Amino acid sequence: MKIVFTGGGTGGHFYPLIAVAEEIHEIVRERKFLPPSLYYVAPDPYDERLLFENEIEFRQSPAGKMRRYFSLLNITDSFKSFFGVMKTLLQLFSIFPDVVFSKGGFSSFPTVTAARILGIPVVIHESDAKPGRANLLASRHARAVAISYPEAAQYFPADKVALVGNPVRRQLRTLQKEGAQEFLKLEGGTPVILILGGSQGSLRINDIVLEALPQLLERYQVIHQTGEKHFKSVEETSRVILEKSPYANRYRPFPYLNELALRMSAGISDLIISRAGSGNIFEAATWGKPTILIPIPEDVSHDQRTNAFSYARSGAAVVIEEVNLSPHLLASEVNRLMDNQGIRVEMSKAALTFARPDAARKIAEELIRIALEHEK
Repeated sequence: MKIVFTGGGTGGHFYPLIAVAEEIHEIVRERKFLPPSLYYVAPDPYDERLLFENEIEFRQSPAGKMRRYFSLLNITDSFKSFFGVMKTLLQLFSIFPDVVFSKGGFSSFPTVTAARILGIPVVIHESDAKPGRANLLASRHARAVAISYPEAAQYFPADKVALVGNPVRRQLRTLQKEGAQEFLKLEGGTPVILILGGSQGSLRINDIVLEALPQLLERYQVIHQTGEKHFKSVEETSRVILEKSPYANRYRPFPYLNELALRMSAGISDLIISRAGSGNIFEAATWGKPTILIPIPEDVSHDQRTNAFSYARSGAAVVIEEVNLSPHLLASEVNRLMDNQGIRVEMSKAALTFARPDAARKIAEELIRIALEHEK
């Protein structure tokens, strides 16, 4: 059984692929199949450790970016994509996988195109409520289309679509409360707010949080994932802001939260403030945590605003648009939710209903079914 994964460039594309690979290995162990050969075809490996741990072989394939605006780079990148298709044709011909699983994104285009030319079945997954162009193009010839949000169904052929949710890695589905307080150096008895700015962090959210810190820390402890490139400036600024504050020790900034730190932080948090990437949303939903979403503006990212309001309609989150974001509004919304336990309980219930924690398993089952069928 040979399966090729493609898509990437961001954690939102890459980590769901890992979640599906984990389930493939689990199904193979349960059913005593021969070990599968898994490959990841993309411009770069993104996370070599996770590829190695999940026995996925990386194959490099160049891809040009498909921009939504006029740029001379679109011309040069079109040649890059053409070269990528030619190179990937050779890659796939040498592997000749039974099925290709694509998460979309510009880097998936050469692999999906090569698979179509070679007649290899393709399954795609769309993380966002408003699909990207790569998946819209791929869906015309895909065997199946898995989606995370019901709103996305209207963009794809009805006979191919299945609403499965967004795959979440196995470790992140289980929270770690034991030892979290000591590990994160937090005090007991004070509510905890977890702030996630996405895999790269968010300068705008960081700035607003820093301004709101004196007010927030009077009542809460704050765990803040700043993003690695923003961490030093956030740490230095917070030190100045909180120099005379008796609550300075309630603020815990981190450049990045690894799996264990994230499970611990989420495990003891009472409320999450987050960007609205699908990875963030479905992790918060899986954890059953009330959430304040601050989506990237529509003119910067076409998907996050749609994701945020789709999730908010479930009752699991509230949305503050970045144009309206201010330190006072953020603190007020945090206080409103934290002062009403009933609202938070209902949000938690709605989150767990929305989560669909079996998404990775369902996709893995379909990939294995198609792969075995293709082997005959």
